[in-house]
Amino acid sequence: MRITIYNEGVHEQQEGSTTQRLYPEGMHGAIAAGLRTHLPEASIRFAHLDLPSHGLTDDVLAETDVLLWWGHEAHDRVDDAVVSSVIRRVHEGMGFLPLHSAHYSKPFTRLMGTTCSLRWRGGNDRELVWTVSPTHPIAAGVPHPIIIEGQEMYGEHFDIPEPDDLIFISSFTGGEVFRSGATFTRGLGKIFYFSPGDQEYPVYHHPDIHRVLANGVRWAMPTLPPTTLDAPMAPLGWFEKG
Repeated sequence: MRITIYNEGVHEQQEGSTTQRLYPEGMHGAIAAGLRTHLPEASIRFAHLDLPSHGLTDDVLAETDVLLWWGHEAHDRVDDAVVSSVIRRVHEGMGFLPLHSAHYSKPFTRLMGTTCSLRWRGGNDRELVWTVSPTHPIAAGVPHPIIIEGQEMYGEHFDIPEPDDLIFISSFTGGEVFRSGATFTRGLGKIFYFSPGDQEYPVYHHPDIHRVLANGVRWAMPTLPPTTLDAPMAPLGWFEKG
């Protein structure tokens, strides 16, 4: 099980920021720690915006079974060639977990083919994450609801295509609701979008969030050997000649 966590790493570099205080090992470090609790057999590597090719070279992607992606302020700085490589690998079978603000990331918007826009409200809100598909593998062992005492509000309308499966819906103190956990299939690749995880709150230290992410990684693992989707040419009448 080979996992790569992309974290743009912008907030962690802002001296004295809330993110730096909450995540001294980086948000990617907290995500990795949670995954290791449930997936001790996994190998985890990190990728960041300021690395060459953002740490997502073709070799790294070829050795990645599931890619988690957290981004917020620097979506426009992600190289389009890297985005194309990520999308190609998803089509070939790599799992993809865009997290929170990655709804606006280049890979996710291109894979969805929509704006992926939503309503949002800052401030210290309380989020309840309700399971609406209790038999789905990603919901296994997850409490109903997950209670997140501090979080940014995301609300409908969320401009995404109809999900293959809707697993979680969140509610907030202002009465808003949001499709916070949804799956999609693109080519041979499985995609799980999960929204809780703003940089101003310790969401990625939450044990129930750890379980959801680990379940998501298990579910998104490729079930077929890596393959391209390029169809080989065949001569006319090939089916008549065996």
